[in-house]
Amino acid sequence: VQAIAKKITGEARHIPQGQVFSFVPPAIRGISTTGGFELYLQNRGNGGLDALNTAAKNLIAAANKRPELAGVRTTFEFNIPQYRAVVDRDKAYSLGVPVKDIFTAMQSTFGIGYINDFTLFGRNFQVNQAADTPYRVSPDDLRQVYVRSAKDGLIPLSSLVTLHQTSGPDVVNRFNIFPSVKILGNPAPGYSSGQALKAMQEVAANTLSRNFQLGWIGAAYQELSAGKSGAIALGLGIIMVFLILAALYERWTLPLAVITAIPFAVLGALLANWMRGLDIDVYFQVGLLVLIAMSAKNAILIVEFAAKIHAEGKTIAEAAVAAARIRFRPVIMTSMAFILGVLPLALASGAGEGARHALGTGIVGGMIFATYIAVLFIPMFFELTQTLSEKVSRRKKPQAAKTQEAHTDES
Repeated sequence: VQAIAKKITGEARHIPQGQVFSFVPPAIRGISTTGGFELYLQNRGNGGLDALNTAAKNLIAAANKRPELAGVRTTFEFNIPQYRAVVDRDKAYSLGVPVKDIFTAMQSTFGIGYINDFTLFGRNFQVNQAADTPYRVSPDDLRQVYVRSAKDGLIPLSSLVTLHQTSGPDVVNRFNIFPSVKILGNPAPGYSSGQALKAMQEVAANTLSRNFQLGWIGAAYQELSAGKSGAIALGLGIIMVFLILAALYERWTLPLAVITAIPFAVLGALLANWMRGLDIDVYFQVGLLVLIAMSAKNAILIVEFAAKIHAEGKTIAEAAVAAARIRFRPVIMTSMAFILGVLPLALASGAGEGARHALGTGIVGGMIFATYIAVLFIPMFFELTQTLSEKVSRRKKPQAAKTQEAHTDES
C-alpha cells in the first residue's frame, strides 16, 4: 500500500495546477489525519512568517536527507498571490467617512457579510451577503462600491483604498497560540515509527534555533507520551507472575524456574517479527504480554510436577527428568492448540491486516520457542534453583540450632 501511495505521488508531480499527495490511512482512525507522523513547527519568537517559512523549508530539506525519514512535506503555502488593502485614514476623516464603514463595505461585498439566521423545515440556515461574482473579480470593482459620508454623500471605495499586489500565506495555523506550520512525514521502508520520530527530533535540534519548537499531534504525540510504557508493562507483568507463583507455592525458588521460560518466548517473537520485516509496535507489545502468561503456563506444568515428584523422595535430577518426560505431551498439545488458533492472525489479509500480523506473528514465534526450545531447559533451571534453595536451607539449619541452644543455656 505504501508503494502504491508513493507511485501516485510521483505521477501527480506532473500536474502544474497544484500539489497532490497520497498517503495511507492511520492505523487507528480518528487519532490522526494520515499515516506516519504529524507535527506543528511553532514560531515562539518575533521573526514573523518569513522566518517561519524559512525554518520550515530548512527543516524539511534536512529531514528528507535522513535515511529513517521519507516524504517529509508541509501544507504551508507562503507564495500565494494576494492584495494588500491600505486605507487612507486621513482622507476618510476629512470626508467624514468612518473607517469602520469602509471595512464593513469591503467585507460585505468582496468577502461575506453575516446578516442573521432563519429556521425552515426544522433546520437553521444562515443569511450572508456578498457581491455577485462578476462584480468582485478585479481590483477595479472597488469603483462600484460606495460608502456614505457624514454629509450623506456617496464616496467610492477606490478613492479611499489603495490595493498593492503582494504574496503570502492563505491560511496561517496556530498551535498553542503560536503561528505554526504543519509538517507531515513517514518512516522510510525498513525503519520503525520510533526511529523516525527520534530522527525528526535530532534534525530539529541541529537545524532550528531556540525560537522554534516542535509540537507533536496525533499518533506521534501518543507514541511519544507513552514513552517506555511498553517495557514498564512487560516488567510489571513478569513481577506479577513471580509474586502470584510465590504466594501459590509459598517459596521463592520455584517461581524463578518458571519465569526462566519467558526470555525464550520473547526471543522467538523478536525473531519471527524480524523474519517478516515487521516493526515493534503497540500490537507486538500486547503480544508479548500474552506470551508472558502462556510461556509461564508451560513452565508451570513441568515445575509443579517436578516439585511433587521430588517431595515423594526422588532426587532433584530424577524429578526434573521424570516431570519433563511425563508432562511433555500435555505441553505440546495445549501449545499447539493455541498456536493454531492464533495462526489466522499471522496470515490475515484485507482491512486491518497490519495490526493482525504484528499481533499474530509475535505470538506464534514466541510460542514455538517457548514450546519446543524452552521445554528442554526448564528441567535444568528447576534443578539449579532447587539445588540452590536446599543448600541455603542446610546452612540456615545449623545456625538456627546454635541459636536455640544458646537460648536454652541462658534459661
